[in-house]
Amino acid sequence: MPEVRQTVRPRRVFRLPGGARDGVLRRHGRVLERLVHVEGESAIVRVAQVAADEVLFGARADDRATAEEAIVRMRFALGVDDDLRAFHDRFRRDPLIGPSVRLRPWLRIHRRPDPFEALAWAITEQLIEFSRAVEIQRRIVFRLGRRCAATGLRDLPDAATLAGTAPALLQSFDLSAGRALALRRAAREVASGRTDLFAADHEHGWRRLRAIPGIGRWTIEMLGLHGQGRHDLVPAGDLNLIKLVARLQTGDPHARATEEEVRAFFAPYEGWGGLAAMHASRAARDSDYAAAYMPWPGRNSLVRARAASGGLRSSRLRAIQSP
Repeated sequence: MPEVRQTVRPRRVFRLPGGARDGVLRRHGRVLERLVHVEGESAIVRVAQVAADEVLFGARADDRATAEEAIVRMRFALGVDDDLRAFHDRFRRDPLIGPSVRLRPWLRIHRRPDPFEALAWAITEQLIEFSRAVEIQRRIVFRLGRRCAATGLRDLPDAATLAGTAPALLQSFDLSAGRALALRRAAREVASGRTDLFAADHEHGWRRLRAIPGIGRWTIEMLGLHGQGRHDLVPAGDLNLIKLVARLQTGDPHARATEEEVRAFFAPYEGWGGLAAMHASRAARDSDYAAAYMPWPGRNSLVRARAASGGLRSSRLRAIQSP
């Protein structure tokens, strides 16, 4: 099998991520390993960070073209070629995400080498806890996925396989009946070629997918953010963001924002909403950040601070929404 190697110098600070909980991306020490399929042909891709500014990609496949394309897809998935200079320069002093941007300049959106993976997993994650969704995903990979006998690596099933899978089998993996049907219909849409998720015109494919019952705006946002490189999309249905935005707006740790409120909150981060939301989520879990921003406004002070028209009135919360 021919092997292709490429050395990449990231444009900004870069760190290899850990493995994926669904089991398809594995990390052994300083090396990431993944089975990638290109037009049905398999390739084994390994990625090692050999220096702070140097990442080595290697791929083995039956032909050189497949290996080269597999590396292209893994470079996209890891975001190693993303130029985040404009984001860092603009938001490193932002009151909300600035501390995280300065502390974690390597942070990137975790993406998938095939956008159909992002779509399929978004459907499995609808309206349930992430840990439960991961278990469903692992069952799908184990029962329906593709496997490399030589390495034991597994990949997701392709769209054609899921398109032909009985909904009852998908339900046996703990998917609800509605999500099982939505997954199969979306797979049929992609497998038939009616929706090309690699096409530059993302919105055309999104409109076709939104016509499928059970596929809403959040699913499309997850597809665009994690499968098509759209930094501007915010997964507004994410429970962590719903809690975070509500707490910033009201000071009530038990409040919940609407999806539209989440989108509006990150609108000032124009073009970078998805990455900004990722930094905000990480910052909210950081102990130093939490200490700097607590105690949150109490209920009584909140009532005094908000005008009848609503919105943020305190100087601190106004500053948080200003890029």
